[in-house]
Amino acid sequence: MPDRILFITGRLAEPLLRRIVAPLAHEAGFEARILVLPITVVALATVDWIVRHMERPEEVDRIIVPGLCPGRPEDLSKAWGIPVEQGPRDLLDLPAYFKRPGAPPSLDRHATEILAEINHAPRLTSHDLIAQATAWAEQGADIIDIGCQPGERWLGVADAVRSLKDLGLRVSIDSFDAWEVGQAAKAGAELVLSVNSTNKEAAADWGIEVVAIPDQPTNESSLEETIEWLIKRQVPFRADPILEPIGHGFGASLLRYAGFRQRHPKTPMMMGVGNVTELSEVDSAGINFLLAALCEEWTIGSVLTTEVIGWCRGCVRELDISRRMAHLAINERRLPRQLGAELVMLREARPTARGPEFLHEMARSINDSNFRIFAENGSIHVMNATTHLEGNNPFDLFQKLLQREAIDSGHAFYLGYEMCKAITALTLGKNYTQDQALRWGYLTRPEIAHRSRPDERS
Repeated sequence: MPDRILFITGRLAEPLLRRIVAPLAHEAGFEARILVLPITVVALATVDWIVRHMERPEEVDRIIVPGLCPGRPEDLSKAWGIPVEQGPRDLLDLPAYFKRPGAPPSLDRHATEILAEINHAPRLTSHDLIAQATAWAEQGADIIDIGCQPGERWLGVADAVRSLKDLGLRVSIDSFDAWEVGQAAKAGAELVLSVNSTNKEAAADWGIEVVAIPDQPTNESSLEETIEWLIKRQVPFRADPILEPIGHGFGASLLRYAGFRQRHPKTPMMMGVGNVTELSEVDSAGINFLLAALCEEWTIGSVLTTEVIGWCRGCVRELDISRRMAHLAINERRLPRQLGAELVMLREARPTARGPEFLHEMARSINDSNFRIFAENGSIHVMNATTHLEGNNPFDLFQKLLQREAIDSGHAFYLGYEMCKAITALTLGKNYTQDQALRWGYLTRPEIAHRSRPDERS
């Protein structure tokens, strides 16, 4: 016998709920029942209110209350002796809610180490250096790379390394100055970026791991020679064939990474991604995911990144998410989908629309003065019991509202804020739900619902 599931809703959402639940029940194999409470918008009903206005349901196996209902569904379960769960915050998410295969996949594992480089570290105060390093460590960086100034010897490099080590951070040093590297190594740095034929003679004296690079990106033989030199002197190393910018040998450099891995299947490797992310005027998240996936496939165990240019702000966090997604997808031989959508920031993971019938029914059914705002099919809809305006210019809509309604300053600010979100959603193809934050992936900021503030109108 299929589960008998009772959906609790309010008057305005009833038509849309019925249209969604009917095919969903058939597809998911349950018997759907709908109970309409004596309230316009059920999200305004607390759990305590539902208990007072609703008798214990009979002949149902589960009850689903809307995700926006304040309160704890377990209180209803206790009162009625029937399992009660809180559904999604938006009706349109019900299909995904029922099709989910259980808990979302865990992204707690990865195989790639992130080095986050602090560029021009000698120019920073100790306070700023520590602030940047701790912020990147919180965002997922495993090693903080201290970038020195070419041609300028940094006398305070040891103090800088010690200040980060005292915080429990792992540190690498990016310099071709043998003295700077030696001081950093004595202070606790564990890795040197980088070593080639010009400075390899000093590597045996530092006593720490180094990154071997070619003398020139296209000179693969120089990388092989440096590696051979390091192996003979038992200097630990990881190899970086150098990723080149798009338009300056990017594709060929990828082939060099692949070729090196084929020739040296067990040698530790690193990829510095900044030549592509920093030097390509595009948002960095997608690039970081693709490069992290290549590192996972080719067992390149570490990536070096930085966040200098504006479109790269967030690269450390993006790589942290990317390496986890790639690790799961490749090791479980699955597509990197339905993994939390944390990197879907400018678009929408599941675009949805309520449709013109819902909007018409909503406008017809409202019997109070509170405004409802929707954004669909290129237009913003603003409606209450006496008004239904539609347009794609928030300024024009607000002027028309002022001709029909007396709006105080506080409510004007609220309407402007919500219509700004609505036009942003239309511009980017995002889903808009009134009083909820737009979804920006891992950048999403939680939002306090306007109607939950007792001193406000809506």
